[in-house]
Amino acid sequence: MVDNALLYGKSLGFPPRVGANGQMMWSEGELNVRESICVILRTRPGERVNLPDFGCGLDRFLFEPNTTSTLRLIQEEVKRALARWEPRIKLDDIVVETDPGDLRAVNITIFYTLVATAQSERVGLTLALQA
Repeated sequence: MVDNALLYGKSLGFPPRVGANGQMMWSEGELNVRESICVILRTRPGERVNLPDFGCGLDRFLFEPNTTSTLRLIQEEVKRALARWEPRIKLDDIVVETDPGDLRAVNITIFYTLVATAQSERVGLTLALQA
């Protein structure tokens, strides 16, 4: 049996949290990859001092209209950021669509394959547009 921490790495969990023993919780395996994707998507370029290009820049779409053009730009930005910052995955598809329950919201679903095990995964998030 292969140790997932060796395949995918180990880091502090995100969001940071404290366990019952009073120590910081760690993230490893597939969960570590999922958390990394979320960190990349939620970080603005320029936010990290030592990695000024790190992140996705989704915040620049917050005041854009919820149009097909905006959805396509979001899709391309997610694709670019994940291709650059998360080498442990192969992107299979990125679906960006208007949330049917809230026309100001955009649902982003990322379908990916873990490179080390060829296991298919997905992660999703919602981005609220204010325009």
